[in-house]
Amino acid sequence: MGGFFGTIAVKNCVNDLFYGTDYNSHLGTKRAGLVTFDKEKGFTRSIHSLERDYFRSRFEGELDNFSGLSGIGVISDTDPQPILVNSHLGRYAVVTVAKINNLRDIATELLEHRMHFSEMSANNINPTELVALLINMGDTFVDGINLVYQKVKGSCSMLILTEDGIIAARDALGRTPIVIGSKDGAYAATSETTALPNLDFKRVRDVGPGEIIRLRADGMEVLQNPFNRCQICSFLWVYYGFPASDYEGINTEYVRETAGKVMGEEDSTEADCVCGVPDSGVGTALGYAEGHNIPYKRAVLKYTPTWPRSFTPGNQSRRDLVAKMKLIPNSAILKDQRVVFCDDSIVRGTQLRDNVKTFFEYGAREVHARISCPPLVYGCPFIGFTASKSDLELITRRIIQDFEGNPDKNLDKYSKTDSPEYKRMVEEIGNRLGLSSVKFNKIETLIDAIGLSKDKVCTHCFDGSSYFFQDKDQQ
Repeated sequence: MGGFFGTIAVKNCVNDLFYGTDYNSHLGTKRAGLVTFDKEKGFTRSIHSLERDYFRSRFEGELDNFSGLSGIGVISDTDPQPILVNSHLGRYAVVTVAKINNLRDIATELLEHRMHFSEMSANNINPTELVALLINMGDTFVDGINLVYQKVKGSCSMLILTEDGIIAARDALGRTPIVIGSKDGAYAATSETTALPNLDFKRVRDVGPGEIIRLRADGMEVLQNPFNRCQICSFLWVYYGFPASDYEGINTEYVRETAGKVMGEEDSTEADCVCGVPDSGVGTALGYAEGHNIPYKRAVLKYTPTWPRSFTPGNQSRRDLVAKMKLIPNSAILKDQRVVFCDDSIVRGTQLRDNVKTFFEYGAREVHARISCPPLVYGCPFIGFTASKSDLELITRRIIQDFEGNPDKNLDKYSKTDSPEYKRMVEEIGNRLGLSSVKFNKIETLIDAIGLSKDKVCTHCFDGSSYFFQDKDQQ
């Protein structure tokens, strides 16, 4: 996915920029970049790979090279960022959190207009540079950003560092968040509210879908009012979000515990304890323990010092190995126990299948899985939350193919809670993963826990109910 942080102040912003960006590190692990603006030195930029190291260790040694009262930083799961641009709009830097499904189509159109691409990533077009080229086609930043909204199929939120402040523009349908924070003499814009409190920023408000705001050290200016429609990604609360972060004012851990409590209350399975698969399964497990009236125990722990998230390596066998290496079962708690494990989701099923086998080897008598979200039946066209290249990498679609002879048949039935097709699919998932039982959170429970009306939350990966942005969404 990715995350960003930008700040502008009446004094040097480098420390706030460095630590604020670092607080988005859980959102991506491929690349990171920082850029500052100083009236005397101009723009200073640095980009590093994070695939073999962490953000702080990559950038800490060069912080003295940065100076200025404003800057933006990004943690990216895709392209090298920020991009520096010279244009009729002036000199600026831009970072994005985006997934552009029609990248090639837009690039072809731009090339036909005699525009060119210079920032190549692994011989591919850099999506953030493409966004910058679209911005440059506008008479103003607002015109250019709206062209991005109109052209991009997928999602795109961005921060733009100019010589006159920072422009924050949230995805046209609000699929990815931006929150504004302030303190004396400074403003910040970030993907995660977690980035704010330890830097003494207080949350001011969320940027609305399609809204464009300019931040200066002494205040903020709304350049474009938010659009009417919103479809913020529900997976932020299920998986991506840090437990202390809020989206639309709704706390991530609160949603996980609330949904887990309902799952526990509705579950009749007899068990001795419940454990959360760290990190994102812990909140659900705590709620489940309360709802089911069984103790929460740490039957599996994450070795945190060195292991990153398991979906990040490009090679599947390496992802599987990392997934296994980072989780350490506790045999003293597992032995002879009927254990419920709460996890955020099941994508391919490889990781959970291996974990289940290990839990039984360590002495568990029964292993039950309770999943924080509904089954992932559809691939996500809006946010890259897995490394899957095809919907057939989803365990649900492989099962549907085996059942129906066609992985795309009757998807509406398989994604409908408690339909005969849904129940058959879920039972088969449990069988293939070697589980004593498996149950998924109901989509209705998840929406209730989030507290927004369903039309304001994107649940495409669960039930296919989504839409792309159209100009009429502004009305």
